[in-house]
Amino acid sequence: MFKRLTALFRSFFPARQEPAGPQFGALPYTVRDGQLVVLLITSRGRGKWIFPKGGRIEGMTPWESAALEAYEEAGVEGEIEQVPIGSYVLPVTAERPKPVEVQIFPLRVTHQREDWKEQGQRYRHWAVLAEARRLITHEGLADVAVALAQRELGRGRAQPANRAAISQ
Repeated sequence: MFKRLTALFRSFFPARQEPAGPQFGALPYTVRDGQLVVLLITSRGRGKWIFPKGGRIEGMTPWESAALEAYEEAGVEGEIEQVPIGSYVLPVTAERPKPVEVQIFPLRVTHQREDWKEQGQRYRHWAVLAEARRLITHEGLADVAVALAQRELGRGRAQPANRAAISQ
């Protein structure tokens, strides 16, 4: 009897799919007049300000996947670092049964397209660090931007050793 009830329940409420694993994001930025300026985009669901991110794309490295997400979601290209600046954790939600770590790779923007793949689904906005911290609601995500600002502005404009030029 219990097995039949369980089977009936599962037929109405199928098991949720497990997340594919960690996600990878890009932190698009530039330095203007001695200030770090970052590119934020809105999430599709709730319109929160975030950085481009997504799952690992088959055949690509984590940083290449992050660069492609930045291209598709924000319409930017540039030099992506091969080492993440930090990470944050997406909490459990109805759609996400487990927390998901998102590793963030800095992307020094060299080109911004006027038209891009997800243009009709998202807004994008360049912001100095203070404004970005106000707009970003996820504390861990804001912390990653602060870490990049400290690194970039704390030592001038020195280039990290591991960068890859990415353009589509």
